[in-house]
Amino acid sequence: MANIIFIHGLESTGQGFKGNLLRKELPGCLTPNFKEFSQDVSYRKLLEDRMAHLNSILKKKEAWIIIGSSFGGMMAALYSCQFPEKVERLILLAPALAVPYLDPNKFSPIDIPVIIYHGKHDKIISLKANRSRAEKLFLNLKYNVVEDDHMLHSTVKSIDWKKLVKGT
Repeated sequence: MANIIFIHGLESTGQGFKGNLLRKELPGCLTPNFKEFSQDVSYRKLLEDRMAHLNSILKKKEAWIIIGSSFGGMMAALYSCQFPEKVERLILLAPALAVPYLDPNKFSPIDIPVIIYHGKHDKIISLKANRSRAEKLFLNLKYNVVEDDHMLHSTVKSIDWKKLVKGT
């Protein structure tokens, strides 16, 4: 199986709903726990710490398929913009893309396959701003707007994960 990693969201863990589902659907999928969110730590510091952890995992292999959710989707996108040669495919679930860390003026658009799922009823991440940012960052983009909310539980359960990671 390919090198697959799931990056959880801000207040989640690798053992949450999505991590558990992905380990079941994609045996061998890594679902690490990243530094826990705390109101006492700035988003910038949390992102720095989590990215350092992510880099320590991803530097060991090439050709990653990265699945990221919300804040983890932002991390996945940031890593992919920095190291596109190490990423085979990017699958983002309601990612937080319209943030200063992903300024399109700081990165050249990347041409790896990027699949995004974003719920129509997401009250946490702006669909319009997110899609606009995604279109600037990713040249090979499939943006799926689905009947779901930010958690994307129904969508995540309905995806054929084996097929999606293979790109078929």
